[in-house]
Amino acid sequence: MNRELLLIGIGAGDPDWVTLEAVRAIQSLDILFVVVKEDDLVDLVQARRVVVERHRQDPLRTVELHDPPRPWRSAPDYDAAVSRWRAQRLEQWSAAVAAELAEGQVGGFLVWGDPSLYESTLAIVDELVAANAAAGRPIGVRVVPGISSVLALAARHRIPLNRQGRAVQVSPARLLRQGVPDEVDDVVVMLDGQQTFARIDPAGLDIYWGAYLGTRDEILLSGDLASVREEILRLRAEAALRKGWMFDTYLLRRR
Repeated sequence: MNRELLLIGIGAGDPDWVTLEAVRAIQSLDILFVVVKEDDLVDLVQARRVVVERHRQDPLRTVELHDPPRPWRSAPDYDAAVSRWRAQRLEQWSAAVAAELAEGQVGGFLVWGDPSLYESTLAIVDELVAANAAAGRPIGVRVVPGISSVLALAARHRIPLNRQGRAVQVSPARLLRQGVPDEVDDVVVMLDGQQTFARIDPAGLDIYWGAYLGTRDEILLSGDLASVREEILRLRAEAALRKGWMFDTYLLRRR
């Protein structure tokens, strides 16, 4: 029997945002590989624990993978920094899977949101699997989709992501530093640690913003960007100070 790795999307925060397929996947695991980031917070560790405890009765052996530092936040060459970080991750994960995952066993990763959207887990596991296949040690992979923060945002604001006959762009904030491109009417913005929404030209734009989606600390605000951006900055700063971390995303919509 071959080894298998499951990449299980667990949603954006609410432990009820786990599909029935994800529940079955969690119940089938022999080993859970847990990626521990350098600045991982108690809230996030506890959220993963709650998901497992709610959907599985048997104890689950875990193997911690301590993430290498993320140097691209200050690196002059973003692409090179990301490549180095991924190579470090690949080396560590490959060693852990080789040492811990026996023939016939199923290992898994719990992935925030959906494994296919702004998540490097799938890309690194693909490289790991390719290397093992070349060495004659095949590993199967299955991806279980999850509810991303993008879908959660739209649901919480009770809006469609797209408008009839028009496209939606999903973008990291760093690509919008010069503002929303003229040809884009609707853009979901992720990874905005610099509050880009408060620096771009707000003319003609509405914002639908959400933080801590799916948790007890969820915050929602929407309206004309020029009118509400200062309030979002205030709410964001107060919440980050209170909790010590911030997860937020938003949709910018051209009127």
